[in-house]
Amino acid sequence: MKKFKFLMLFCLFGSMAFAAPKTTKAVKNEYDLKFNPNKYVSKETEVNGKKVKYRAYENIVYVKNPVDKEYQNMNIYIPEEYFNNSSIGNYNSSNAPIFLPNSVGGYMPGKADKVGVGRDGKANSLSYALSKGYVVAAPGARGRTLKDKNGAYTGKAPAAIVDLKAAVRYLYFNDEVMPGDANKIISNGTSAGGALSALLGASGNSQDYLPYLTELGAADTRDDIYAVSSYCPITNLENADSAYEWMYNGVNTFSRMEFTRNTSAQEYNDRSLTRTTVQGSLTEDEIRISNRLKNMFPTYLNNLKLKDDKGNLLTLDKNGNGTFKSYLSLIIKNSANKALAEGKDISEFKKAFTIENGKVVAVDLDVYTHIGDRMKSPPAFDSLDASSGENNLFGDKRTDNKNFTKFSFDIANKEAIEYYQKGKFNDKSIKIVIPKMADKTIIKMMNPMNYIESAPTKYWRIRHGAIDKDTSLAIPAILAIKLKNSGKIVDFAAPWGQGHGGDYDLDELFNWIDTVVNK
Repeated sequence: MKKFKFLMLFCLFGSMAFAAPKTTKAVKNEYDLKFNPNKYVSKETEVNGKKVKYRAYENIVYVKNPVDKEYQNMNIYIPEEYFNNSSIGNYNSSNAPIFLPNSVGGYMPGKADKVGVGRDGKANSLSYALSKGYVVAAPGARGRTLKDKNGAYTGKAPAAIVDLKAAVRYLYFNDEVMPGDANKIISNGTSAGGALSALLGASGNSQDYLPYLTELGAADTRDDIYAVSSYCPITNLENADSAYEWMYNGVNTFSRMEFTRNTSAQEYNDRSLTRTTVQGSLTEDEIRISNRLKNMFPTYLNNLKLKDDKGNLLTLDKNGNGTFKSYLSLIIKNSANKALAEGKDISEFKKAFTIENGKVVAVDLDVYTHIGDRMKSPPAFDSLDASSGENNLFGDKRTDNKNFTKFSFDIANKEAIEYYQKGKFNDKSIKIVIPKMADKTIIKMMNPMNYIESAPTKYWRIRHGAIDKDTSLAIPAILAIKLKNSGKIVDFAAPWGQGHGGDYDLDELFNWIDTVVNK
């Protein structure tokens, strides 16, 4: 039991070059990493009609040498009971889990979240966690659009995951002097934040990130976490384009949200805030690209050698059919039957279902995925003109956007060479993008699939809405299966009627956390 001491944080057109950061020498006025238990404000919130008193420790900079202290800070909230030798349920100041929610969306900068209410007027996840007896540590993180005063980009990959790791290290560093158990940290995030939550769990203590953590002056300790909650993770970006076309090939109309450089992280995670949509049809070139990407996916999937719960290989043939497709159909079938049991209407998708005795007994996945428009045009993530948010993520200090797959880079490079040979570079009516390729090490560091085999985190909860078309259902399913095959305990589901979003099932989420932290 801890004793708290309250009287005492490439070719002409592309380049693969990336220099690892050099360790910064000690600077004056660096931030102190020691948690100050006396620097707080007493506050109160309400959850389901119950008053919850807590102490708020806000704007704690969690590294000694922050690049952007507006984002590299954390809000810590602790139930008042833990300062009075009291308990909340089974939790007390020594064993309370630490809930670590990030607010990242679209890989945009995400500020440290605060206790409060959501747009539905109900308590947000931070408030809910406090009411359950959790200590809450909500870190901010840099994102892809940030610049310093000299115009250099400061939030490109891997900045966001490095920041979250630094926040975790702050909690371990101060474990003996603050309530809560740093051995029971549970991360939570949505969309890109869900991907970062998964990456945080998969890459715990990896040496790949150490130069960046050292550069920031992060605490010299661990950064593994106990459990992961990940909503609709936009992850596995190198393979997300082929997975998207495998699922939506043949759907040639799109309806997507209009995102700009000024779109906030909150808008990426809560689509009810963003109402402007763009509709249209794929061009002939886009259809050809969709066909090519679709044909690439079975090779990637088969090389993973994934197995279902019975040990059967999950594979696809050259046409994209096979046991993996059946596995996804089963996920949708289970979701639809749960919805039926709860009295929900599933008639919109009845053409895809075989129903007997009031239950869905079979799902035609092709019919299911072809109901309605697609959301993204091919390539969905690594745009040929490097204009997507994910291209923006993989830029560097001086380059805003880069390609990150060989497929898109090669096509863009070929087009640029053709324009050059035709002497069209001087034609101002033609938008010509000189392609640049992201560093392969940085690409690796943003994908949790690369770290699963040695991942220290055992417990995982992954949710992807049954009607979420921001990424293919195949992507979170692959993540979940790979984790299971590596011996992790995974709770994966596709909630019926749910689109792109998170924190919509807080009762279920915290019941799950309560279960795993007591194992």
